[in-house]
Amino acid sequence: MNAAMLAFLQRRRPALLLLLLLLIFFALAAVSRSQSRPPDYGEALAKSLLYFESQRSGRLPHNQRVAWRGHSGLTDGLEQGVDLVGGYYDAGDNVKFGLPMAFTITMLSWGVIEYGEQIAGAGELAHALEAIKWGTDYFIKAHTHPNVLWAQVGDGDTDHYCWQRPEDMTTSRQAHKTAAAMAAASIVFRETNPHYSRLLLHHAKQLFEFGDKRRGKYDASVAAAKGYYPSVSGYNDELLWAALWLYKATDSADYLAYALDNAASLGGITWAIAEFSWDVKFAGVQTLASMLLMDDGAKHEPHRQILEQYRAKAEHYLCACLNKNNATNVRRTPGGLLFVRKWNNMQYVASAAFLLSVYSDHLRAVDQTLGCDGERVDPQELLRLAKSQVDYILGDNPRGTSYLVGYGDNYPLRVHHRGASIESYRRNKGFIGCTQGYDSWFGRRGPNPNVVVGALVGGPDNMDRFRDERKNFMQTEACTYNTATLVGALARLSSLDLGDTDDGVNSFDLSSRASI
Repeated sequence: MNAAMLAFLQRRRPALLLLLLLLIFFALAAVSRSQSRPPDYGEALAKSLLYFESQRSGRLPHNQRVAWRGHSGLTDGLEQGVDLVGGYYDAGDNVKFGLPMAFTITMLSWGVIEYGEQIAGAGELAHALEAIKWGTDYFIKAHTHPNVLWAQVGDGDTDHYCWQRPEDMTTSRQAHKTAAAMAAASIVFRETNPHYSRLLLHHAKQLFEFGDKRRGKYDASVAAAKGYYPSVSGYNDELLWAALWLYKATDSADYLAYALDNAASLGGITWAIAEFSWDVKFAGVQTLASMLLMDDGAKHEPHRQILEQYRAKAEHYLCACLNKNNATNVRRTPGGLLFVRKWNNMQYVASAAFLLSVYSDHLRAVDQTLGCDGERVDPQELLRLAKSQVDYILGDNPRGTSYLVGYGDNYPLRVHHRGASIESYRRNKGFIGCTQGYDSWFGRRGPNPNVVVGALVGGPDNMDRFRDERKNFMQTEACTYNTATLVGALARLSSLDLGDTDDGVNSFDLSSRASI
């Protein structure tokens, strides 16, 4: 550095220091803005439930709140001579995939069963029931015969070739043939709509019997699903999942016996899993089974040996999330987010937050702790981890980004979503052709014209990095099953007393749960 430059810098030193201080101030202010306001779990819950109205297929009801959507898929099933109008589009495309839709409805139902009182307290119970019933109404239609379930409408290949609003679809609406969702939902509607509850249970029983007798992976029957939702885990976890939900819905010893007698052969007490999703349901199965001893130990005492084995595998999953297993743990990003894989990682985060919340409450109710490789873990620690993951989703992260669309001031604006990225059908009823959407809308750098409020996008990578680009579908696409598991976690956290000073968690009364 020459003398002239040194002299210049010395003269400008006060101004440079002031500029540096201003830059630091604005940086800290930005961080403060993203983290100063405590999360509003009630607001996030309301927006999460609103999301399902964005994903509706069929003829929309008069009380539809998402105004940028219109009727769509009104001839679904017509070619096959069945009425398959309704249901949900799974993500940012226009296909109705049955397996992830069933998981979505099951998890929404489980959230209501566990935290219905909190959802009602937030003024959202009616919306939650509507979201569930929109799916179960469709499944009743799709179950046209005791041994027939139409498992998919639409074709992923032709759908992905086009970028169209669902209201303009010209792609194939081929329907494809192939119990837990309806069993869980039957519990939800038991008191408010007993006739509908019995109808759901009737279908659930038939589907379980059919699935057990005709065992096989669903994508072997529905080849069109294989490229998009292949059944990696097979059908074993599905059978146990359905049997346990049917037991909870009916209290029939036959379904409990099925889950106990097949615990080893179907992998319920042999698989130790570190993820929970629409495909790999073992952690959910193991959690359901292990809670039977907590909820009614005397009734299930004769089966303690097998149920304790289920519990050991459930706690393996929970300890993996807590990073307290000696062997397999779930990775964390530098910002503390659970990280399973780069494609739509938030589905695993939301499902973990839900299971951690539920298990924490059940442990607390019976004054028990979690066992992790010789270490005893208090229930509060599980809920703290669940809270930290939900808070990360809502913006308490290195980027200060809310990954729940429409929540907070800084959320993804270019969600990978056909309907949201094209001008609303309500504003422009002009037909948009198959590739016209790609030509005119997909490549735009600006924000989507429609906001998919409540959508939980795929989220950041393993280093907390995120690119808000429409083409970045691994990170910016949202799915119904992401938000479905988040609903229950948000409902639980909405009951927190934020004035607590020690661990930020409060006690929870399990008597508020739906009767099972």
